[in-house]
Order: sequence, then structure tokens, then C-alpha cells
Amino acid sequence: MPGDFEQWREVRTRSREWLVRWEPRPIIGQPDAAEDRRVFAARCGARDRERQLGTGYGFGIFVSGRFAGEINISSIQRGPFQNAYVGYWIDQAMAGHSYVPEAAVLVFRFAFEELALHRIQVAIIPRNQPSRRVAEKLGLREEGVAFRYLEINGVWEDHVRYAITAEEWWQRRDDYTAAWLS
Repeated sequence: MPGDFEQWREVRTRSREWLVRWEPRPIIGQPDAAEDRRVFAARCGARDRERQLGTGYGFGIFVSGRFAGEINISSIQRGPFQNAYVGYWIDQAMAGHSYVPEAAVLVFRFAFEELALHRIQVAIIPRNQPSRRVAEKLGLREEGVAFRYLEINGVWEDHVRYAITAEEWWQRRDDYTAAWLS
């Protein structure tokens, strides 16, 4: 939400080096959302439109009432696929405290139970051990490497692909709830 700008900017600025190596390079000439409140508000507006269209959902991760990161459901595809992608990032100071796996379980519950999706995918650069650890903690199925999958920070990077289906969610739902939400 636009009202979260100051906290979002503080986290993005402080954790910049920690985050940018895993993210797409900004579009040349486009102002940085961490430096411009209007660009951040436009970003929030784009997320609202995605939600209205049912193509994506963005969520903040808050710890003790303070903004700590984001987790998003994006590229929702309906029809016979019923698929989406989940991406996440966390404040470097909050990393390693299992906030992202907890947020992911909430997002999975929303995706499978509210949106009735069949499949969620997560794609992670192989050397991004903190993000891969999240997928491993959650027992996501590793499906292999997609070569030169996404352009990250100006380089076409390979990504390890992980997934979970609705069937797996329903089999593990109680265990996820006990482990991450109780």
C-alpha cells in the first residue's frame, strides 16, 4: 500500500546489495521505486489492477508490525493449467528466522483454497542458497534446472524450478499449519 512507502524504502535501501543480485535490472531511465514515492504508488496501483484482474496478488511480510519483505503470486494462468508463480524477498536483517516459509504457507493456502489453483511454481537461481533453503524447508518438489530462464541483474540466469500441486497441499496442509502457523 502507498502508506508503507517509508518502511519499504528503508528496507530496500538498507538491503540493496543483498537483494539486487537476485532481481531483474531496472528499466533504463525508469525512476527507482525506493527513491520516488510516486513510482512506489504506481507500483502499488499496478498490484491492485493485477488483483482486480485475478492475474496476481502481492503481499507484504510484516514482523511485529514492521515491514520486512514481500511475497507475490504472479502470472496466474487459468484454463487447463491453473498455475502461478511465487516469488519472495526478505530484509537481510530478518533472513534466517523462517519468516518467508511462514509467509509462503499462508500464500499457498490462499492460492489453493481461495483461488483454486492447481500448481504453484518457484524458480530460484542455483547459487541463491537462502531462497533454496525456503523451498527445501517447505518440501517443495525440485523439478530440474531451466537454463538461461530469466534475465537477472543483466545476465540470463539458470533457475532451479520447484513446485507444489493442490494434491500435495491437501496431503500436507495440516503438517504445514502445525509447523508454520501454530
